Amino acid sequence: MDTLTDSSVIIALERGQLSAKDFGNLGKSLLVLSAITVSELLHGVHRADESRRLKREAFVESILTRARTLDFDMAAARVHAQLSAALAASGTSIGAHDLLIGSTAVAYGLRLLTRKPKDFGRIPGLKVATV
Repeated sequence: MDTLTDSSVIIALERGQLSAKDFGNLGKSLLVLSAITVSELLHGVHRADESRRLKREAFVESILTRARTLDFDMAAARVHAQLSAALAASGTSIGAHDLLIGSTAVAYGLRLLTRKPKDFGRIPGLKVATV
């Protein structure tokens, strides 16, 4: 099963909390990102102070040139609507971006690689892997 990678994994790589070797050992088809994750990573670039911005931007761009990006399309929107309604009915709250990313993974039949399994583990039907 292919894997969608969450921003928490990419951020851990940048911060040295996860080695590129560890990440590389997880599989060749791993670097698939959602458009929402790309937005989160670029948001981090724009929020960085001047001294860190250029380094962070270079890191993020190096990731983006090697990644396949999945759009939030009609299939993901339908899954998102269904999951959002089910979670609301059960009183379960999940961050907006996390639900969009999780819905994309479910719609495409992907597992999600994250360092935040508790956040994503509440999404019905989402297969979560941690690193």
